[in-house]
Amino acid sequence: MTNTVFRPDAVAVVTGAASGIGLALAQEFAALGMRIVAVDIRDGALEAAESVLRDAGAAEVMTAAANVADAAALERLEQEVTQRFGGTDILVNNAAIQPGSALFGDAGAWHDVLATNLWGVINGTRAFVPGMIARGRPGMVVNTGSKQGITTPPGDPAYNVAKAGVKAYTEALAHELRSGDGAHLSAHLLIPGFVYTGLTARGRTEKPAGAWTPEQTAAFAMEALRAGDFYILCPDNDVPRELDEKRIAWAAGDIIENRPALSRWHPDFAEAFAAFVKGA
Repeated sequence: MTNTVFRPDAVAVVTGAASGIGLALAQEFAALGMRIVAVDIRDGALEAAESVLRDAGAAEVMTAAANVADAAALERLEQEVTQRFGGTDILVNNAAIQPGSALFGDAGAWHDVLATNLWGVINGTRAFVPGMIARGRPGMVVNTGSKQGITTPPGDPAYNVAKAGVKAYTEALAHELRSGDGAHLSAHLLIPGFVYTGLTARGRTEKPAGAWTPEQTAAFAMEALRAGDFYILCPDNDVPRELDEKRIAWAAGDIIENRPALSRWHPDFAEAFAAFVKGA
């Protein structure tokens, strides 16, 4: 199906598109001659992104300053896109924030992270996908998740909860689409590795050796989308897929083996996890 989705007359809507993975994915679509709708809350950054996308080969570029946490704003945007381009073929729910969180820390941080990282995906899907179904053309929805939403490491619980929700929501969406009137659409979960973006820079001005660039991540994602993959599990320069698989399998094994929660970080299981990774 993806060969018919990635076509010059397609319309791609990308949130969080002013920089990072969102902009890199939008560039991939632009290089195919698509019409791009770049959405970001940072109005001032969209002008530069528009120039980048035009230079990349986009047939047309529409920019929109919108907060994905605002369902009504995305509903209005969908109407504007439909009026201008006739509808949407590709939706990338990518916008996210990561201010940091603690279990008993600032409740506002929890609200903001869930509103953007989880509800932003839900709001975008609810605003655009009914029209994509009615449009009747091959299309896709790509939601940006995180490995932190699968292995849920300690340290940033609000982000983990939001991204775990994105995983569950996207799995449900994939099933819903293939089982009903949306069978001409597909859903995909993008699971980036360590990517050097404004979200992960944390004061650094140069890319760490272990990180991928957004462009590497977008290129990997496009290859996986063309292959029809649902789970797009991205490696990086530090963590190969084999290690990701071990970590994910161990996390699932906590339930199966009735180990303590997050046993990978439990001192009593450190040696067992190390042996598991080595295949012993």
